[in-house]
Order: sequence, then structure tokens, then C-alpha cells
Amino acid sequence: MSPIFEFFFGQYSEYEPIDIILEIVAVVFGFLSVWFSKQNEVLVFPTGMISTIIFVYLLLKWGLLGDMMINGYYFVMSVYGWYIWTRKVDETHVTPITRTTFNEKKISIAIFLATLLFVYVVYTAFDKWTSWVAYIDTLTTAIFFVGMWLMARRKLENWIFWIIGDIISVPLYFYKGFTFTSFQYLGFTFIAIFGYLAWKKNLNSNLQTA
Repeated sequence: MSPIFEFFFGQYSEYEPIDIILEIVAVVFGFLSVWFSKQNEVLVFPTGMISTIIFVYLLLKWGLLGDMMINGYYFVMSVYGWYIWTRKVDETHVTPITRTTFNEKKISIAIFLATLLFVYVVYTAFDKWTSWVAYIDTLTTAIFFVGMWLMARRKLENWIFWIIGDIISVPLYFYKGFTFTSFQYLGFTFIAIFGYLAWKKNLNSNLQTA
């Protein structure tokens, strides 16, 4: 085995083959979900739900509670987002891309702080404050919770939270030993950047034709 391959994938020698396959499948559907989100397509939600269900199972098995809660929350918010994105605001139009309002910014701050508190309580209850990773997990969980809520409401600023969270998650998941998931977040970072630009263009176009 080459040193490079060992560096990136050596940890998988201790995993069950089915878990490796499931992680790859979850990563593929995760990529599809983010791509559909960039394209402003409602398929972001069913593909994302498949990915999150698999990750909830794997992360529960691996004892990564923070990551598991993120994916469980994604699933719930995907149901909510699916409804919002397909809800008609009039006879012919569904919910459009918009900017975050002042009240939504206040709610975003509340979600961020509430998530920090919630994860703190859970990690304390399960005695998970064993390394610096737990503190980073708490931060990324709060960032992603806000990002998912804003995406479900079709807000342009959701991409900013995804970009920040994805950048942090790339080295974090590699450190945890999940190379495929680390690569996933690397890909997510680039898609999120293009997603922000595409949604902003869509929003500006709609404003000009309004």
C-alpha cells in the first residue's frame, strides 16, 4: 500500500465494508443534494434526506453525537423546506429566493445560541468533552443549523453559513478519520460558493423584472 493511500484511507482498514459502502452512498447523495440546491431545484430535499438517514445511522454507530444531531436536524428541516419551496405564494408562483429579513436575522442568532446550549447539554450528559474536537463540533453544529434553516426558507444568505461550516469541516472530518466525508465537504465548499453566486444572480434578475 502506497504511503499516500495509507495516509488518506488507512483508517478504513478497521471499518466494516458495509459501513464504507454506506458512507460513499451518503456522500454521493449529499453531493446531489447540494448540486440541486445550487440549481434552485426542489430535488435538494429528497436526495438530502437519503444522505442524512444514512449518516444518522453511521454517526450513531460511531458515537459521533454532534454530527448525528446535525444530520437528524437536516432531515427534519428538509421536510419543512420541501413544503416551503413548493408552497405557492399565488396561483402560479412558488416561494422565491429572497434576502434574510431583520426578524429572520434575529431568529438566526437565536437558533445559533440555542444550538450551542443544546449541544453543550448533550455533550455534558454523555461526557463527550474529551478533546478539542468536541468544541469545534459544537461550533459547526450551530453554523449548520442556521444555514439549513435559512436554506429551507430559500434565503440567499444560507450559502454564507454553508461555506464557513464546510471549510471548517474539511480538516475536521479528515482528523476524525472519515476521508470520504472530508472530500465531500471540500466539494461542498466549491459548490456553495457557486451556489451563492447563482442564487444572487437569480435574485437580482427577479428584482429587475419585478
